Amino acid sequence: MIKKLTTAILLALAAGSALAQVPQGYPADYQKLVDAAKKEGKLVVYGATDSKATQPLIRDFSALYPGITVEYNDMNSTEVYNRFISERAAGGNTADVMWSSSMDLQLKLAAEGSALQYKSVEAAQLPAWAIWEHKAYGTTFEPAAIVYNKRLLAAGEVPQTHDDFVRLIQQPKFRDKVTTYDIEKSGVGFMFMTRDAAAYPKFAELQKAFGVAKVRVQSSTGTMMERISSGENLIGYNVLGSYALVRAKTDPSIGVVLPKDYTQIMSRVVFINKAARNVNAAKLWLDYMLSKRGQTIIANESKLYAIRADVTGETTSADLVKAIGQANVKPIPVNPSVLDYLAPAKRMAFLKGWKETAGKK
Repeated sequence: MIKKLTTAILLALAAGSALAQVPQGYPADYQKLVDAAKKEGKLVVYGATDSKATQPLIRDFSALYPGITVEYNDMNSTEVYNRFISERAAGGNTADVMWSSSMDLQLKLAAEGSALQYKSVEAAQLPAWAIWEHKAYGTTFEPAAIVYNKRLLAAGEVPQTHDDFVRLIQQPKFRDKVTTYDIEKSGVGFMFMTRDAAAYPKFAELQKAFGVAKVRVQSSTGTMMERISSGENLIGYNVLGSYALVRAKTDPSIGVVLPKDYTQIMSRVVFINKAARNVNAAKLWLDYMLSKRGQTIIANESKLYAIRADVTGETTSADLVKAIGQANVKPIPVNPSVLDYLAPAKRMAFLKGWKETAGKK
């Protein structure tokens, strides 16, 4: 009798432990998804987010769903895209989940049929502009910033708007001292610049100003900030603000401006591969990233600016909107409108114009 009772208690505890893994407020049948994901036991993610920023999410996801191993592959945004399409074309193993700051390349893949349609249980908590057909979701709220060297620029020199920036970098002091993304190699850099072309009426003047300054281009945010911090460059344009604002807290040489005329907001887009081998684990991961728990990790440990308005912490969308002003916040929508400049002819024309003006040496 005691043995039977003990067995019953252990079974009840095991059942309770399993059920406890279903987040509060989720549908009762979500446990089936959890169980199926545990049977898969693995999740492969291709991402353009630094591993250091991603590890807190992986640790917490693993604590929530033990038994599912997350394999995270850290690449730049163009590499994420190229690797996925080449592996898909070859019919080999590839990612279950794609997560990238290059919104246009992510939407291109999703619009061409690579994304699984999955209505996340957390979808209602996101702004409408951050969801496309329940196939692609925005996960962060990150500004494009102007970053400068605080030691080498006087307070009166620091630009507050795009017009200020255009005037500033044409001064002799800034020749060979201005940096931005290499838009031929950086997907997010290309996207930011093409969005500027649509949002900024004086974009042609901006390109010419880059040419006057003999702009130095880089493929990563980290390299730009290193060179600004050292003084090799004095100022950087369209630098990923999430990384820059965090670094500014510990690097006395780094100053960050969120332009007062408009600040572009990028959101790292996530989607599930329609042919995912570990599709159930992928669904758990997507729901987790969009959940209040996952978004709290994004805000307080990953420092990538949570997209959900109900999240509190060090880096949230609410804090950013308050700092910039609602009217000046310009989110890049998660929809195919971001694909305009990916058409081969239009892309080549844009890059040609860039080389002839901004890129000339």
